[in-house]
Amino acid sequence: MNALAKQPSILVVDDEPHLRNSLCSLLGYHGYPSSAADGGKSAMEALNSKSFELILLDLCMPGIDGHQVMDWIIEKQLDTCIIVVSGDTSVDSAISALRYGACDFLRKPYETDELVLKIENALAKQRLEKENKLINQQLKESERWYRYMVNSSPDFIYTLDADGYCTFCNDRVKSLLGYDKKDVIGKHFSTFIHAEDIDAAQYVIQERRTGDRAASNIEIRIPHGTESTLLTLEFNSFGIYDESDDAISPRYIGTYGVAKDITERKKAAELIMYQAYHDLLTGLANRKLFKDRLELAIAQAKRYKHALALMFLDLDRFKVVNDTLGHVIGDNLLIEVAARLKNCVREGDTLARQGGDEFTLLLPQVDNREGVTRTADKIIKAFGAPFLIDGHELYVPMSIGIALYPEHGDTIDTLIKNADIAMYDSKAKGRNRYQIYSPSMNVTFDDRFSLEIQMHKALERDEFQVVYQPQINIATGKISGMETLLRWASPLLGNLSPLEFIPLAEETGLIIPISEFVLRSAFTQAKLWKHAGLLPERIAVNISSRHLEQDNFVDFIAQLLREYELAGSMFEMEITESMLLNDGNHIVEKLHMISDMGIKIALDDFGTGYSSLSYLKKFPINTIKIDQSFMPGFSGDSSNESIVTAICTMAQGMNLKLIAEGVEKADQYRLLYALQCNEAQGFLFSKPLSGHEITELLIKDNPLGPQNLRSQHCFNS
Repeated sequence: MNALAKQPSILVVDDEPHLRNSLCSLLGYHGYPSSAADGGKSAMEALNSKSFELILLDLCMPGIDGHQVMDWIIEKQLDTCIIVVSGDTSVDSAISALRYGACDFLRKPYETDELVLKIENALAKQRLEKENKLINQQLKESERWYRYMVNSSPDFIYTLDADGYCTFCNDRVKSLLGYDKKDVIGKHFSTFIHAEDIDAAQYVIQERRTGDRAASNIEIRIPHGTESTLLTLEFNSFGIYDESDDAISPRYIGTYGVAKDITERKKAAELIMYQAYHDLLTGLANRKLFKDRLELAIAQAKRYKHALALMFLDLDRFKVVNDTLGHVIGDNLLIEVAARLKNCVREGDTLARQGGDEFTLLLPQVDNREGVTRTADKIIKAFGAPFLIDGHELYVPMSIGIALYPEHGDTIDTLIKNADIAMYDSKAKGRNRYQIYSPSMNVTFDDRFSLEIQMHKALERDEFQVVYQPQINIATGKISGMETLLRWASPLLGNLSPLEFIPLAEETGLIIPISEFVLRSAFTQAKLWKHAGLLPERIAVNISSRHLEQDNFVDFIAQLLREYELAGSMFEMEITESMLLNDGNHIVEKLHMISDMGIKIALDDFGTGYSSLSYLKKFPINTIKIDQSFMPGFSGDSSNESIVTAICTMAQGMNLKLIAEGVEKADQYRLLYALQCNEAQGFLFSKPLSGHEITELLIKDNPLGPQNLRSQHCFNS
């Protein structure tokens, strides 16, 4: 027994040094001596030279992986316990590991307490198994040892007579099942079986067969004797025969059986199965379960000649909530959304979360369109009421697309695709509504899809072009800055303005590589102008909200300044008011970090959104740009003139630079001059030009003063 009392040694097998070392340190802290192996080959070498009571084994490793190590251990018949510690979250991986002989499975990242508990349980189980093995050997020599083994077994051991009445049970009956021996012996086995399992137990517990034909690993539920819990036991039973009888066939006299408590293992397996088929945040079905249910529904619809409906649901404005109030409130909102949707559907319908703020709903049997639209109307109406989340009153309408079987498709993928197309059509027509799919919607969807594909190719083929439009000092008539603008000359689609492709680029995330291209182009041009002595006061670049929200955005800008050896004061970043609405302290912090580099911050399209003096005070804004929508009729429209006058007065009072966009006429220029607006840009001075053309303009640096501009109709190179 001294060998069993020794402190168990543990082998940690993981190809990631940080995880391997931290795990060894953790084991040492808890008093377990450990060794480390950086892969499958090292693990085998370590096991060849030393025995380990326990192995903490990673599955996914280069070279020899965890499964091969377990195969090798089985082949070598090594007496060691294995706990798989893996980052693979699939249920198949866990099941495979357990089938390979692992005693437990732990997912990365794990809680320390969970790891220590699993180690203690595994070592305790191993110690018990070794003790039982040792006791087994001794019981061969003595009946006393036999009794000891039976009553010390962690499993429930019993015998029944030929009629199914208990004739013997070990002491485990009390600690495991909560019954005293005296209350069990003499009673029929059915007394202790869950009512729904009695029929199955009839052929398992009262087994008449022996050898390989005997019942094994059969799960039966038994209510606990003193607690309101239901245990799951795994039964192995064998028939007992009186072979001393002279009859040709031995007489059946009863059953011998062993039952193992697998309640916790069963719960763990059920949890793994639940997690594999459900969204953990909302508790709804996930994509996999939804597709399984849809596949079954289609098969039944084909068989019984009835229709079904599939809805694709998408929350409107969820991204604004998530970005503005944070992911915790966003998650709580999704939980409440799921609960509200559940109240709108029937029993038998399948509601699933596809991911993000997208949901799907399967109505497996519908009689007509009216029944489907009633459900859609019910959802739209339900989402007209606000959600109260952590003190915030949030309105998140729902856009719904509907596809019907078999009218709109007879396969899973076709129905999902067409419902998705209908949902996008719903968004395009105003949101907070539903649309039933029609083939005409494919044209719009295909156009979007084609445009996205062409944008990917445009990045690869350098089809995007950066142009520059000069900004003019109104007092001197000289060029004071350049705004960097983007154009796309597509061989397939022709020349496209940003308004035609930027919204889709924002939606798909392609705006990030496009924005990086624009920034690098601007920095390259700035360096060329600097070396030529032609650099204007600043170069303005429009910044995408999605790019600004990236964690590495500030580092990217700092890297560009170092890489091109340029000062931050040469540049101005233009942001929109909608970006300020997505507030969050992280946006404020990023803009201050950019400002600290010397880069100016300009607020673009001022006056068209949610203009607020609080934004101008809270954010490090240096410049505001009067939106070009105020310029048409500026010199004759009293309302536009009043707005521009108010903006100019406000900017002067707050010591902010002011730039007017879209200036096309000399009388507009003269009025801006009278209002002491600082700068202007527009076709009156120059259209956007390529880098080469704008360089020629800088060389000429046409120093037209305000007197000349007031008497001319244009200023164009």
